Amino acid sequence: MIFRQLFDAVSSTYTYLLGDAESGEALLIDPVYEQVPRDLALLQELGLRLQATLDTHVHADHVTGAWRLRQRCGSEIALAATVGAEGVSRPLRHGDRVAFGKRHLGVRATPGHTSGCLTYVLDDERMAFTGDSLLIRGCGRTDFQGGSPQQLFTSVREQILTLPGDCLLYPAHDYRGITVTSVAEERRFNPRLGGDVDLGDFAGYMDNLNLPHPKQMAVAVPANLRCGKPEGEAPVAETPDWAPLILRFSGVWEIEPMALLEHAANFQIVDVREAPEFIDRLGHLPDARLVPLSQLMGRLDELDRERPVVAVCRSGVRSAQASVLLTKAGFGKVANLAGGMLRWKAEGLPVATDSV
Repeated sequence: MIFRQLFDAVSSTYTYLLGDAESGEALLIDPVYEQVPRDLALLQELGLRLQATLDTHVHADHVTGAWRLRQRCGSEIALAATVGAEGVSRPLRHGDRVAFGKRHLGVRATPGHTSGCLTYVLDDERMAFTGDSLLIRGCGRTDFQGGSPQQLFTSVREQILTLPGDCLLYPAHDYRGITVTSVAEERRFNPRLGGDVDLGDFAGYMDNLNLPHPKQMAVAVPANLRCGKPEGEAPVAETPDWAPLILRFSGVWEIEPMALLEHAANFQIVDVREAPEFIDRLGHLPDARLVPLSQLMGRLDELDRERPVVAVCRSGVRSAQASVLLTKAGFGKVANLAGGMLRWKAEGLPVATDSV
């Protein structure tokens, strides 16, 4: 099984990718709207097909990427049936299974943080995805969206902490950077729900948290009741419109050699190799400007900030770093040549060998 834990720094949300290597089928749990390009890049690089997105609940601190992913992948949108959200193609109930290849997740209703919380348990009970029902040494609040301390106490004690002790638990959030816990740990050490805590202890604690509502709640909850679909059929720009680009999981936009050849007249082509490499056996792209990576930040004034920039090097590694540096320096249209001069020449595209 393929497993990846991804992170959104703005909302401290974990998104989980599960894939079956043999079939290539995959699921995403709790995707974030703004992180969809990242998730698509990872799916592409791992050779996976997204079957469905599963949200653990209607989030109040970020907008789900479920609708956006369906637009790109045709993936199902799975969410608790009790929520009644618009656009759900697979309403889930306690006891359901969601398959990906030969593997599946079991669905357990764990209301309490909200009335529509679900926990997803891997078929062999070695992993579970608890949303906000059970956090690492904590739990989600219970004071809005139909929350209930009594329900949450029962949900966690009966549906999560009854799993095998070595079952790894992956929450929807952690605000300290901790990534995983286990059933045995939470049974023993969770200060709200573990040890000898009873319902009276838990309810008394939760009823007196007095927390402010999440800052994004007024935006996030209505959007998530549409599965992340923007209001008014707003278009979603998945890729920059100035060139046919591909986003890599590293976060760098790349352009394929043939696409660069077709559109080269529109770009500033910046070769970031050292001077001897510019005229070696690989040659360089016609009209390329030599600006070695070691000099790039000191020569930014030589570049037109209004025109797109394509960075080039031998293999695409140094130029990827140049792309990052140019973007940080305020250049709005930057791409890296995929595979660098090695791939350009291997594809038989034109090169120049004149001096600098």
